[in-house]
Amino acid sequence: MQRRISSFSVLRRSVGGWLAIVYGIILLLIGLYLAIGGVWLIALGGSWYYLFGGIGFIVAAAGFLMGAPWGIGVLWLTTALTWIWAVWEVGYDGWALVPRVVAPTVLALIALAFIGVLRRASRRAGEVVVVDRTAGDSVVAPDTVVAPDTAPGTIGAYRIGHHVKATASVVAVIALGAIGAVAMHSGTRDARAATAPSAAGHATADDMAASSDKDWTAWGGSNHALRYSDLKGIDRDNVAKLERVWTYRTGDLPHSKATKDKYSPETTPLKVGDRMFLCSAKDIVIALDAATGKEIWRYDPKVPDDAIPYGATCRGVAYYKDPQASPHEACAARIVEGTLDARLIAIDAESGKPCDDFGRAGIVDLSEGIGETVPGWYGNVAAPTIVRDIVVMGAQVQDGQAEDAPSGVIRGYDVMTGKLAWAWDMGRPDDTGAPAPGQTYTRGTPNMWTSAAGDDKLGYVYVPLGNSSVDYFGGNRKNYENEYSSSLVALDVTTGKPVWHFQTVHYDVWDYDLGSQPTLVDVPTANGTVPAVVIPSKQGEIYVLDRRTGKPLFPVEERKAPSGGVEANRLSPTQPYSGYNSVAKPDLTERDMWGITPLDQLACRIQFHRVSYQGRYTPPTTDRPYLEYPGYNGGSDWGSVAIDPARDIMIVNYNNMANFDRLLPRKEADKIGLAPINVPHKPIPPGRVEYAPQFGAPYATEIHPGWRLFTGMMCTQPPYGGIRAVQLSTGKTLWDEPLGQARANGPFGIPSMLPITIGTPNNGGALVTAGGLVFIAATTDNLIRAIDIDTGKVLWSDKLPAGGQATPMAFEVDGREFIGFMAGGHHFMHTPPGDYVLAYALPTGGK
Repeated sequence: MQRRISSFSVLRRSVGGWLAIVYGIILLLIGLYLAIGGVWLIALGGSWYYLFGGIGFIVAAAGFLMGAPWGIGVLWLTTALTWIWAVWEVGYDGWALVPRVVAPTVLALIALAFIGVLRRASRRAGEVVVVDRTAGDSVVAPDTVVAPDTAPGTIGAYRIGHHVKATASVVAVIALGAIGAVAMHSGTRDARAATAPSAAGHATADDMAASSDKDWTAWGGSNHALRYSDLKGIDRDNVAKLERVWTYRTGDLPHSKATKDKYSPETTPLKVGDRMFLCSAKDIVIALDAATGKEIWRYDPKVPDDAIPYGATCRGVAYYKDPQASPHEACAARIVEGTLDARLIAIDAESGKPCDDFGRAGIVDLSEGIGETVPGWYGNVAAPTIVRDIVVMGAQVQDGQAEDAPSGVIRGYDVMTGKLAWAWDMGRPDDTGAPAPGQTYTRGTPNMWTSAAGDDKLGYVYVPLGNSSVDYFGGNRKNYENEYSSSLVALDVTTGKPVWHFQTVHYDVWDYDLGSQPTLVDVPTANGTVPAVVIPSKQGEIYVLDRRTGKPLFPVEERKAPSGGVEANRLSPTQPYSGYNSVAKPDLTERDMWGITPLDQLACRIQFHRVSYQGRYTPPTTDRPYLEYPGYNGGSDWGSVAIDPARDIMIVNYNNMANFDRLLPRKEADKIGLAPINVPHKPIPPGRVEYAPQFGAPYATEIHPGWRLFTGMMCTQPPYGGIRAVQLSTGKTLWDEPLGQARANGPFGIPSMLPITIGTPNNGGALVTAGGLVFIAATTDNLIRAIDIDTGKVLWSDKLPAGGQATPMAFEVDGREFIGFMAGGHHFMHTPPGDYVLAYALPTGGK
């Protein structure tokens, strides 16, 4: 019996042929996904590319399954058209091109390995064979020529391997080349330039005096929080020789999975005299020899695990020296810290023992007057600020739990006795003392969870406030909450009374609280030098105010804001935009959607068109998700800014990520099992989704920080973090660069190991020095780096033993200069936890 054989039959006779069939099926599945998703995207008003790209893959798949070489040609044509479309849509931005072209290019290159297989299958198609049914063997007709290497079971196995090996090298070069294009096309990205005239100049000697020392005496370097050191022995010419000279380990590490998911020390040490003072994640206070890292003493307040709120964090301690005490008197110099379990503790800087004259045996209970609370709801994570002998304290109140939450009261305590000097409770403005027995400070009010800045000369303390206890719904807020939320407030440190306040967000339902410590600096203007306060924000705006009056030194424009959502009649019709400088990026469009392949990028594009999004300040919605861009970790957070007053340069590191949120009606929240921290309930396992129960409000909130899909990659394209230099006196952007390499990030949580700058999320701040350097870690690549302040070029870096979510500091001991840093990792940033205190210096013997 005679029959003609098909090319598909030929393919099934060899290993190489079966590989070609499998590859064709893969192309078919990709094509179907792209085509079906492309139709959906077109129906939503999106790009037509994915439909046509999907059709191209389907046709190419048909060629493979038919054993036809033209399938490879169709795949290459589809890839070439994809490149043309990609460049038309995003230009030559390397990271933007990655999801559009890398995967199709790799697939096209791999297809070259099947040229021989498909050609042989195509040649043999139509051959006539004689089938002997008795023997069960196929006998080739006399007019058929059989090549030696095309016998069944032997088709091109060696040649397939040869093609694949050759192709793999090309694939690697093309893929890395496309990704590496980022470095070639990521030039300076300017933000909005200043819109108001200002006389160029430099900061005054007062600013230099505020931070000019061989020590680091406060969390931000000084009460002015410049994060600047006038030490200049480590400079641009010799920083490449910087080496790690000592390492100290606190021993405070997570001891269970529960605590591992909550560790984020964020510590910046102090240095006074020959000693370094720091606190660990759970508030162990430690004194070290600053030159060697040898431990001198430690004080452990025994903070329990259940006191950990959002994270086990102690950003720093405060130092105070009594000018009236004799040098050897107990507690003549003291370390003051606030703890996670709401205690204010004073410790003798010499011996490490509590100061008996402070509070009760060295401790003040910060929960007094707060009312109902439970461990983890009310505590402290920030360094205290001491102004005119008053310790100014806010508190961290765990976000989004309930309207009836602990108060956001700001309190001042006598640094020597621990006695309450005053309390600013916005709900009791005329009562600056403790509540009467049986009463509490006003519940649920905006709080200060970061550190304040202080001006001893003016007698003012500058308090950056967060939001009310319910972040994403404001319908039940009091008028005084709406007046002060997300505001910078200047308090008279003697009386605790407000002097002025400046609001950065009106009717904040986006969790845009002020996380940055304010920075005090004298700014030259056309009308002379003005004592100013700089306050960056999560939404990206940087405001510069006269710190005496709160009036903006540069224009602040009230622009129309979106309306709608569940509180259409309550939202503010306008929001304040700074004319000084903003690190905020333009509103998102479909073209900004990202992923690692066209598949997840298509899913992100579809989601983008399905959510509610009207640009910045998109109102929260419940009928469908909404985008918050930048998200609550966008712009500037607790890392704050750093200022070189001599060079007239401000350094701002920032984040650029979106949140994918939705308000959940109370019935839906109850079904999920959401309840506030003070109500017993089964906890929801930590993951990519966050929930805020917002008990007492009609809605809970579902939050997807960073807006990620199944690959774990973000839906918006990089960079996700950057660092910018701004001319202080004018607000002009000098340079702006992505911050952080892709080495520790990748799809499905697999590190890519690529030492290529992408701009990762970052948490932590920068240090600037008179040596012309910016020192910063903060990123997810676990590196600390030194950057040329004039150019933005990285001059030195070191691999850290743990995540670098903290701020460096500088100091000098016996003529030798050091850079100090705490590598402790961060649960939210998914960097490895650690307990490492590190010191860097130049080799002994010179530069």
